[in-house]
Amino acid sequence: MTQPAQTGDLDAALVALPKVLLHDHLDGGPRPTTIVELAAGIGHELPTTDPQELGRWFVDAAGSGSLPRYLETFVHTLAVMQTADGLRRVAREAVLDLAADGVVYAEERYAPEQHQQRGLTLQQVVDAVREGFAEGEAQARAAGREIRVVQVLSAMRQADRAGEIAQLALANRDAGVVAFDIAGPEDGFPPSRHASAFRTVRDASFPATVHAGEDGGLESMAEALHVAGAVRLGHGVRIADDVHAAPDGSWRLGVLAHWVRDRRVPLEVCPSSNLQTGAAASIADHPVTTLRRAGFEVTVNTDNRLQSGTSLSRELGLLVREAGWSLDDVVDVTVTAARHTFLHDDERRALVERIVRPAAPGTAHAGRHRA
Repeated sequence: MTQPAQTGDLDAALVALPKVLLHDHLDGGPRPTTIVELAAGIGHELPTTDPQELGRWFVDAAGSGSLPRYLETFVHTLAVMQTADGLRRVAREAVLDLAADGVVYAEERYAPEQHQQRGLTLQQVVDAVREGFAEGEAQARAAGREIRVVQVLSAMRQADRAGEIAQLALANRDAGVVAFDIAGPEDGFPPSRHASAFRTVRDASFPATVHAGEDGGLESMAEALHVAGAVRLGHGVRIADDVHAAPDGSWRLGVLAHWVRDRRVPLEVCPSSNLQTGAAASIADHPVTTLRRAGFEVTVNTDNRLQSGTSLSRELGLLVREAGWSLDDVVDVTVTAARHTFLHDDERRALVERIVRPAAPGTAHAGRHRA
């Protein structure tokens, strides 16, 4: 792929590229209009009832540098996701929004335990989300866009329900749930607090991805890998603390960085979100570029589309415009994401081919990317 000369050409090329999204929170992506409408129906008070103003409020609050204000944003999204109807609608619209952005496969994560304020059981939460995804996929297909969206179930690391959520994930492994995760504050709530839950999924040959290396450092990532048995790292950008450029242009890696790179552990990097949380100072200086150059398995993701005012195409576009990436780099990390989905190997290979074929006519890229 050649580099588009104009901004419009770049945007169009990025939307047209079939993309894979591995780290996106369902409660971090509702449409502002939907939040306003659902909030009115349940009497929940919002900062504003103007959808455009509300969308700006979410981005401003999430980027304010104030943790209480950042967390307040999820108070409002979670409030409208406490009924089966609300969950179905948010899930359906998430699929449609992702499909409109050219995403062909997405793993949406959320914590079922946070959606029980109005009496839903954990299984009812999972069922409602699954139904919403199915409705969204059918509507996208009718509009000529093929997309598949599956669930990653998160347990909140500051709570004590990881065992329940692990069992819930296993009970739904043949019904659209593909992995187990823990989310929430890293500091003070290490994966070892939930070692039993991770052992449960590991013994059942079920994969885990762990939020680590966003706020926490090397110790947090080491526990995610060695205690939790994570096969992917949610964020993982702090592994860059263990990576150093040598004067001759080579890379000097610490013990943990070598472990991550040598075993091809994928990093679920979310550039804009990292700026908001202080894990990076700018897109131009974001560790994702260093990590990719040093040979790590880098994927690019959105984290919370509402709070970051973003999409996957936008995230990739920022890296092209501000970090010097080429469209070949974009295709490469997209293929990396496809290779590390929680799908079976034959499905991964088909997904890689779906990305490579339109991205690089002929066989030029097919030889570079091995499924």
